[in-house]
Amino acid sequence: MAKSIQESALSTQSASKEYFVEQYQSVRRFTEHLCEPLATEDYVIQSMADVSPTKWHIAHVTWFWETFLLFPARPAYQSLHPQYAYLFNSYYNTLGQRHCRPRRGLISRPTVKETYTYRRYVDEHVLDLVEQLDEGQLTALAPIMTLGLHHEQQHQELMVTDIKHVFSCNPLYPAYVERVPTSTASIPAVEWVSFPEGVYWLGHEGEGFAFDNEGPRHRQFVQSFQLASRLVTNGEYLEFMEDGGYDNPLLWLSEGWATVQQEEWQAPFYWEKRDGQWWMMTLSGLREVDLAEPVCHVSYFEADAYARWADARLPTEAEWEVAAHEVPVEGNFVESGLYHPAPLNASTTGGKLAQMYGDVWQSKLLRALSELQARAGGGRGIQWEVHVQPVRPARWLLRYLPFTYQVHLSQLLSGQRPVAIHGHPLSEGGVT
Repeated sequence: MAKSIQESALSTQSASKEYFVEQYQSVRRFTEHLCEPLATEDYVIQSMADVSPTKWHIAHVTWFWETFLLFPARPAYQSLHPQYAYLFNSYYNTLGQRHCRPRRGLISRPTVKETYTYRRYVDEHVLDLVEQLDEGQLTALAPIMTLGLHHEQQHQELMVTDIKHVFSCNPLYPAYVERVPTSTASIPAVEWVSFPEGVYWLGHEGEGFAFDNEGPRHRQFVQSFQLASRLVTNGEYLEFMEDGGYDNPLLWLSEGWATVQQEEWQAPFYWEKRDGQWWMMTLSGLREVDLAEPVCHVSYFEADAYARWADARLPTEAEWEVAAHEVPVEGNFVESGLYHPAPLNASTTGGKLAQMYGDVWQSKLLRALSELQARAGGGRGIQWEVHVQPVRPARWLLRYLPFTYQVHLSQLLSGQRPVAIHGHPLSEGGVT
């Protein structure tokens, strides 16, 4: 299994042949490890325009290595099939025409077996290339190889995100993995962790890998604020629902309320009511909603409405980054095997922040949210932190893997990326 992001920084600092061979093989193996629970039929389904078939994902990441590493480094290299560049390019406009995204599920050929043959073919050429590089060539190619590793990890998360939506469309509610029991003995009360106003350094620093949208390093003035010590739970979000949260237009941004009416939202995505009990679809199949788990699969609009109902607001990206700066990178990552947010197993948070990493989406979402807040009128107080999860055409996204990638604003607005929530009160009394 691939190492977690905190164990292996995937940087260019250890730019040796052995390092890149180990990292390349580890990441590529983990992609295929994620496919092990799937039947051949599962690989080819596209359940909506924003979902890509698993077969396309494993081919696309292979095309990336071929296009950005092999072709430039080996001019004589020949692709296994000349049309694969058309089929498996995603949105790289400068690289020519490409097959339209909403129709990826119509491509039955290459077969799944042929797609794996393509992967093996490219793997052989990549490993052979690395073995023959001299020190200067290795240094020159290290940045694109490192980017390729992170790019494939992004798609590992997307694969899990997309297969969840695919399985949710099946009336049999198939399970991708068996559920791993978690402890829900007690959920600590929310505490408010305070941060003073000041000028803070934000953005990526250091020599490790970062995407271009994580910089440049810069200073920013941040007013004093508080952040809730843990994520909002399903039980707390259910209180919002039962208090008429989805029926009160005063809680919603205007576009959010219009979306609620148009889409007839009454609960987070993947929730459904059966015989008076709320159930939800997970990667371990359909099961009753666990009230102690962090709520997820809510859109930006839903998170914003909940925060307003709770006399709080969503955080800006700057606030979240200030709060997270000294928090250890630890949490419920893919290595746990849960593939779902876990309840916070503690009697108290001790006045410290918990669940800042793992479980659900966070940092890249918050960058988008801060932009949305600026459009919507900005800072009303302090914050409800929004984390996200994978899966839905208007609300999906669970932080299954410990890797980051950018969330599109259109997906947040429509609800495609599920959001889980921390927060800060608008008044000293906190959340009521």
